Amino acid sequence: MIETLVPIYDAIVNVLTFELFHLGKSAITLATILKFFILAGFVIIAEAMLRRVLLQRVLRRTHLDEGMSFAVARITGYAFIVLGIYLALTFVGIDLSSLAVLAGAIGVGLGFGLQNIVNNFISGIIILAERPIAIGDRVEVNGVAGQVTRISLRSTVVVTNDNISVIVPNSSFISETVVNWSHGDPKVRINIPVGIAYGSDVEKFRKVMMEVALAQPEVLREPAPNIFFIGFGDSSLDFEVGVWTAEMLRSPKKFRSELNYAIERALRANNIEIPFPQRDLHIRSGTLPITREQP
Repeated sequence: MIETLVPIYDAIVNVLTFELFHLGKSAITLATILKFFILAGFVIIAEAMLRRVLLQRVLRRTHLDEGMSFAVARITGYAFIVLGIYLALTFVGIDLSSLAVLAGAIGVGLGFGLQNIVNNFISGIIILAERPIAIGDRVEVNGVAGQVTRISLRSTVVVTNDNISVIVPNSSFISETVVNWSHGDPKVRINIPVGIAYGSDVEKFRKVMMEVALAQPEVLREPAPNIFFIGFGDSSLDFEVGVWTAEMLRSPKKFRSELNYAIERALRANNIEIPFPQRDLHIRSGTLPITREQP
């Protein structure tokens, strides 16, 4: 039995130790490649465990917010992967000085063929470092509005109010105009336009709108709501009901809808008219001469 297995073992050893090519002074064999990928796999698994421990046991005890904790864990994880890959290459005996030419070739390839990927990669690092957006922020970019749930080096996941995950390239957050509703302070002011008919009691309208605004539990008392008189429209007196809220981070459409419902009920209950567009038609009197052509 042993005599039968010896040739098989020798054949496997010969295959694993067969020199595929040379990288500088290092001979690359199948065994070298297998050992490197095994070590790289351990590095990736260890990075995931390290990041989980940082988030759940270390950073949670600090005063950092969720977004900052996520950024610190991500950057630490990427640094750990780079260090681990370097050690793995050294362990399997690859001459790293010989990789300079390969790195130059890869750099040229990245410059021409992988511009978008490199752009998103660098943008991801900038986002994690400068934090223009963070986990939990409500953002609007390129027509996409939702809450940031995940930031990676290539893309960011934004979940809309309809629970649809949109994958946005990181470069969009660097090169495009981004609206961040919760950057620095979650409080925002929402202005609801309201038009009432000419001849309405303006002071009564103002009092009613203040009561409506303060009756909404999502409206903040400080800063206080404001009723702005915008101007004199073609068919209405134009106002804006300005209220401060933090609901834009969770359910902005629902908040606007509930406030609109409340305003409509209050106007109807107080007999304050919302006018239709009106146009005055003036017909000038006179005679219109009619001439008949001669046959």
